[in-house]
Amino acid sequence: MAPPKPPLRPARLTVVLAQWCPHCVPLSAKYARRLAHRLRIPLRILDIDRKAQVREADRLVRRFGDPAPDYLIPQVFLEWSDGSVQHLLTGFSEQVARTQRAWDDLLASEWLKQTRAGSGA
Repeated sequence: MAPPKPPLRPARLTVVLAQWCPHCVPLSAKYARRLAHRLRIPLRILDIDRKAQVREADRLVRRFGDPAPDYLIPQVFLEWSDGSVQHLLTGFSEQVARTQRAWDDLLASEWLKQTRAGSGA
């Protein structure tokens, strides 16, 4: 009989953003730091305007996010201990307040409470 698999745990939060985007900086950078802190995991920021980061940002969005040739930012991903990736949030093209409401909803969600409880965070 195989030993039981260890429970899945959040491993890293990644935010795809750009410095010029008002939905990204400072709003999503601040909320991402808060979410990573609550989950007790590292935060990785991938800036689409930085050559060294755009390839990984594009890969994440294509594979796990809301892809389009000119995709919306920010996009937020939770990486799990088994290597899986969960897309958590995409910013909105409407007013910044709409993206802030999405962050507020995520930070107050039952999903986050359950994720924190399951990971011991």
